[in-house]
Amino acid sequence: MKSLYFALCLMVSVCTLSGCIDEYEADISEEYSDLLVVEGTICSGKLNQFILSRTQDINSFNIPRQMVSGAKVSVHGSDGSEYIAQGSYGYYSCWIDVLNPDVKYYLRIETDGDVYESDPQKPIPSEKIAEVNVVQHTPESNIEVLVTPDAPFDADKANYYSWTYEETWEVHPDYTTYIYFDTKIMEPVYDPNQFPLRGWKSIKGSSILVGASLNYEGQHIRKLKLYDIDRGDERMFYKYSGLIQQRAISKAEYEYELARRQASSEMGGLFTPLPSALPTNIHCLTSHKHVIGFVGCSSNTSEYRFFLSPVNYSIDRPYHKDARLWLNDCNEGTCYRMVVEEHMFLCEWKDERYRPDGKLQTAWAYDYQLDVRLRGAYIEEPDYWSLEENVSY
Repeated sequence: MKSLYFALCLMVSVCTLSGCIDEYEADISEEYSDLLVVEGTICSGKLNQFILSRTQDINSFNIPRQMVSGAKVSVHGSDGSEYIAQGSYGYYSCWIDVLNPDVKYYLRIETDGDVYESDPQKPIPSEKIAEVNVVQHTPESNIEVLVTPDAPFDADKANYYSWTYEETWEVHPDYTTYIYFDTKIMEPVYDPNQFPLRGWKSIKGSSILVGASLNYEGQHIRKLKLYDIDRGDERMFYKYSGLIQQRAISKAEYEYELARRQASSEMGGLFTPLPSALPTNIHCLTSHKHVIGFVGCSSNTSEYRFFLSPVNYSIDRPYHKDARLWLNDCNEGTCYRMVVEEHMFLCEWKDERYRPDGKLQTAWAYDYQLDVRLRGAYIEEPDYWSLEENVSY
């Protein structure tokens, strides 16, 4: 959704065409400016989050996203049920237990004197994920992640899905040390716990991926590529886990996602539509204002967690020469200065001074080379990290 906030400038790029003499000024009426942007899905058995913001004009590339505060946001059912969302600064959340498959649900928003509602719709059930395949076609290829849903509930019609994913991978420090130089006693001290030996990083995929079963036999999607991982990325150096989230969606939501993606990729093109031309199922009941977004309704979200080990793939792990600082003729006074003045940490202590012509050799590293937390990692092991097999939820 991020690129949509800049979409009002799409047609302005016409002035960059070769041969333009006079400055071009886009004639965009107020009707198409400051549009409400709605993100979120009504889903059963989970915390539902809805994000409200406004489109920004051509001069707003470096301006923070304009979030909508103070709105009243709620989910309603045709049976009279109501779930009131709480939140601030554009983020509104409510917990929904179990959606009734025979009830139609819609999102209601009240903000800035206007009322918006999404089209009522029955929750769509989603099949489980049958399997996730990971392939590397050649030793130089990236690692591709492919998804196969279970056989569709209805094989006589087209089926549409959206997928999101989360990634977690293990990271290790550049160097490890089990000692430190104690500046009080002027000696090395054994301490294996001063720095964590490993950590983890986690991110959410940056986009929503969609697919349709139209070109698959029996309307059953098989081995659809979701994303890939560069074989030289640190994500593949140790252990990796991905969590795929699958949701069955309507044809209308599928078409909205395709149109949104096209508008994002072609932003600035001469024939790119204004954001108001994107399909939507959200309408303003109190005026003719346009809205950007699509609120789907799902009875469940299927998940599949899988694990990868680098030993099963051709990984391009670059060679790094020893970047520690080695002092080949050292003494305790030098060690003291390395700790106090250079803020470095002792990694190696090779004392040969008891031999004729023997010397003290030491190696030193900075904290960011030893502590994965300074590289954005956390050290609390995820509760699923010890699993040895993939899991479908």
